[in-house]
Amino acid sequence: MELQQGYETAGNERQCGWRRAIFLDLDKDGALTFAQTGRKFMTRTVLLTDYAWPDDKVEREVIEQAGFTLVSGPAEPSPPAEIDALAAKHQPDAILTCWAQVSETAIAASPNLKIVARLGVGLDNIAVDAATERGIWVTNVPDYCVAEVSDHAVGFAIAWARGLIHFDREVRGGRWDPASANLRRLSELACGIVGFGRIGRATAAKMQALGCRVLAYDPHASNIPADVELADFDTLLARSDIVIVHAPLAPATRHLINRDAISKMRRGSLLINVSRGGVVDTAAVIEGLDSGILSGVGLDVLEDEPRVPPELITHPGAMITPHVAFSSDASLIELRRRAAEEVVRVLCGEKPEQPRNSPRR
Repeated sequence: MELQQGYETAGNERQCGWRRAIFLDLDKDGALTFAQTGRKFMTRTVLLTDYAWPDDKVEREVIEQAGFTLVSGPAEPSPPAEIDALAAKHQPDAILTCWAQVSETAIAASPNLKIVARLGVGLDNIAVDAATERGIWVTNVPDYCVAEVSDHAVGFAIAWARGLIHFDREVRGGRWDPASANLRRLSELACGIVGFGRIGRATAAKMQALGCRVLAYDPHASNIPADVELADFDTLLARSDIVIVHAPLAPATRHLINRDAISKMRRGSLLINVSRGGVVDTAAVIEGLDSGILSGVGLDVLEDEPRVPPELITHPGAMITPHVAFSSDASLIELRRRAAEEVVRVLCGEKPEQPRNSPRR
């Protein structure tokens, strides 16, 4: 009996992998032994390094319905050496990763690896160059959380302008002092957006709906809307009451918001970071808060998360959330399914829909 590789569809689900008619059993290595020939064929394995949700049900459903085997690591991201060991042990054909580091070592340990799929947007936890050199696709899901992240940024802005977090803390602490309010009218403020991609544009539209004047800085952006003022970095900092960071983390953007940048901001302004922790220098932010240049910060990401500096925890102007801007019931299901579908697509011999590299073949 000949074993064939390919895929077929059943309803809306793709079935891809090794199809067989008769087999004896799965041996201890997970290989199929066929009665007619005695030959062995390894099933294709997908390694899920970690996940930021209660279970792996969505990923498992997509992968197993396609005829592949899903091996899940621990939910919390393991140190790079442990991910390297997982890759060496299972030698996967595909890797799905959320926060865990997929290093050059992990990639080299998987001779059959075809794709590393990020359960998210940023790629700073994947050795993209190493994957490219070995002919391995790297993918992400760049647009699954546009609404959520932009909502989160706007939420920080509203909470700061209207004193929502501050006065909630005050009242819970037994203080009822409306005369101490120093609140702002959003429609009279200027909002500068650093990074004008999908999420930056969505944030701009929402801030404009609240009446804000919007400036944008992005050296790679094009087709800027007529009602958004494109500005250089220093001009944006000097003219904005609210600065929202939507920039990816790369060597050129690490500590883009540093002591020098903060010194150029309007006194009493608000800084929001919902992109990557490394884009903002945490020590400089603390100095900015202490000096009064920053009257508030809204941080969903930190350089050394989950560690939060005590100076931020105790500062009344700091609003901090635990890297959840991307999250909603709808966005997580979309993210998980689309990332897993990219894996199936590539293992079925197709090109991915969201490639982030051009593998050398």
